[in-house]
Amino acid sequence: MQAVSGDGACSDITDSKHLATGTVKLDGRCYTSATKVEQHNARWRIDLNIAREDYDYGFCRGHIEIPICSICGDSSRISSSSASCDPACSDYDDSISSYVLSPGGRRYYSPSVGEKQYIPFLNQVHDSLDKAILFYKNYGRLGGFDVRKGTEKRADDGTIILKHFVCSCEGFVEPNIGRTNGIECRERRTVSKRCGCKARLVMKYMFPNKYFVMSLIDVHNHPLASETGRQFLRASREMTVGLRNVVYDAAKANIGCSKTYTLVKEMVGGYSNVGATLCDFRNFNRDLKSYVGDKDGQMIIDKFKVISETSEGFYYAYEVDSAGHLIKLFWADAIGRRNFELYGDAMSFDATFDTNKYNMIFAPFTGVDKHDKCVTFACCLLSQENVAHYTWAFDHLVKAMGRNPVVVITDQCPAMKIVVPASFSSANGLIASKHRLCMWHIMEKFPVKLGNRLVKETDFMEKMKKYIWSSNIEIEEFERGWEAVIKEFKLEDNKWLKDMYGIRSSWIPAFFRDEPMFGLLRTTSRSESENSFFGQFHKQGDSLCEFWLRYQSAMDRQRNETNRLNHESNSSLPSAVSRWFIENDAADLFTLAIFYKVQEEIIASCLDMQIKRMSEERDGVTYMEIRDVKVPDKIFKVIGVTKFPRTLVLNRWTKLADSGTSSMSLAVSNSFSKMEEVSLKLTNIWFDFRQAVNKAGMELDKLDQVHSTVMQLSSELDKNCSNLTKKDHMAAMIGEQPSGDITILAPNICKNKGNYFKRLISEREKAVTKAKKRV
Repeated sequence: MQAVSGDGACSDITDSKHLATGTVKLDGRCYTSATKVEQHNARWRIDLNIAREDYDYGFCRGHIEIPICSICGDSSRISSSSASCDPACSDYDDSISSYVLSPGGRRYYSPSVGEKQYIPFLNQVHDSLDKAILFYKNYGRLGGFDVRKGTEKRADDGTIILKHFVCSCEGFVEPNIGRTNGIECRERRTVSKRCGCKARLVMKYMFPNKYFVMSLIDVHNHPLASETGRQFLRASREMTVGLRNVVYDAAKANIGCSKTYTLVKEMVGGYSNVGATLCDFRNFNRDLKSYVGDKDGQMIIDKFKVISETSEGFYYAYEVDSAGHLIKLFWADAIGRRNFELYGDAMSFDATFDTNKYNMIFAPFTGVDKHDKCVTFACCLLSQENVAHYTWAFDHLVKAMGRNPVVVITDQCPAMKIVVPASFSSANGLIASKHRLCMWHIMEKFPVKLGNRLVKETDFMEKMKKYIWSSNIEIEEFERGWEAVIKEFKLEDNKWLKDMYGIRSSWIPAFFRDEPMFGLLRTTSRSESENSFFGQFHKQGDSLCEFWLRYQSAMDRQRNETNRLNHESNSSLPSAVSRWFIENDAADLFTLAIFYKVQEEIIASCLDMQIKRMSEERDGVTYMEIRDVKVPDKIFKVIGVTKFPRTLVLNRWTKLADSGTSSMSLAVSNSFSKMEEVSLKLTNIWFDFRQAVNKAGMELDKLDQVHSTVMQLSSELDKNCSNLTKKDHMAAMIGEQPSGDITILAPNICKNKGNYFKRLISEREKAVTKAKKRV
């Protein structure tokens, strides 16, 4: 620190204990009217004669005290405690401000910013008020205080001619006091930073369309943020486009704000580098929900209209009640309709719950693809589980797909027994569907209907399952076996068993063995698996717009998995276990998952077959009659055949099942996929930037080069680009808010039997849950 005498000469304070009256220069700042400088109790004391009009703090005289480091004798830092110029000193302080003591002992702080290009000064010119406040906010961020807009003065034409930018601690807050039974109490526990700080920057208009710094007060009556606290300043926190995209993309994958914040912290190398707090992340997620608000129903239908315009294969339908609330919604995209063309011969249907805040049931129509994996054909959201709602959804499925499924499997819902035969009938000129009931749901009822003692302590179920689950016996054999077991255990009068026997053609495998694809699905486990899959993405509190975003994310994962399996099947060949040419043909023809099933049959043909008789050779072919030891069916095998007859192979199981053209157009406009492209580009930019920073390492000169390049690029973009507002960004993410009257209202809260928090729990389910608890 130096003291400047009246004649302008400078001398080091440490050279003498008493200096002539003059201007004291401290950390690049000049304190005028210094009346006395002396060393007292290991501190430099500088008395100042401060004019009231200069600082407007209500005192005319004051002093500053500078602690002297006991090791190096330097006094370049000012703090309320001992300070040092060297971090090695034990009394090192990380304060970034200096303070002045008033005669009353109150401290006044001045920011300490190292680089001069970030420090404002009188008569500094800015091109606009926006650039001026950005400059002052950046100065506050470096100095340790926040900035907000203050009062302004306008000309007759509306031009702002005077604008105040003040410290966020300017002014005072009146206490919010209420009364409860005559006792004063605060209504809320809130904090306020306002303490009447006078620090401010005043900008004045100058021709043409520019502003200059007319007044600058750079002294604060409160401590400034430390190095570790600057990250929590408002000037240091901003939900940029990149951070908003991260929160939005994470929400589509059902990743909450807390995990997203932690993930971003790992990506940028520390919480101080995130540029926002966890509260900011949650606030933006709240703003997304608030943006949708009560316009949820209208926005989801408007979104479907846009998709149908950009993809002609997209089909949707909806219905509202008398008050205009959405109660039914059905959709099927081009890929789903194409999949139904290929794999719609067997379909499973089951509803799931707790996927949206309206408690509407979510019901996907599920099939099995060529890789033996679940595939989604279409979906619907319904407000009720009744005949009318299911009939509406099934009718639109037939309308969208153009045909009935071959077989439909459901649970024993009473509504399904009415809807499936009616909707998938031959009345519409199509081939009627076969309705099959889920065997698992029926088998689960045996202990409830017959009692645990009979089911678990006898061989009743073992004998019964022999006839129930077998698909290799004739119908007559099943009926004889059922009657024999019932008679053995004297259950002829059991009403439930009589009912199950009466509908045996709807769930016993023996009744489905002779029809193609009827035996593919025995239970609704495919639907259960599909519901579990969607449960990884959806939340109970989702709006319909959020539900749709997460549904798209789920379908992307499902279809990407299909693409991976296609690649593996087309780019690799499985190892053979025999020398038969027909096994090699199966490897070329079928997907990997189906080939392994065929391979098991080939092995069984070697081990479990017996030759019963052989014919003489005719035209180079010998016919042999063979019998499967384990299965009493007769099979004929032709000697000399090296390939599967293509007329006997279902196209749905082959590698080329989905090749060729489709009646459904898969074209999607560029505008529809713009958000996905922008998100990918931002990810790549961030990755490349991190790579550049990593290459710079810990070398300051290289880091300065990266910093200067980024700042130069930012200044160039400021000239040609306008900032994307948060509202515009949310509109690009979720969709535009309806501009006119809202004709489709959000659904009412529904009450369905399957809702987890409202459905009745049976005594058996309570007992099972209790048994699982640890004692």
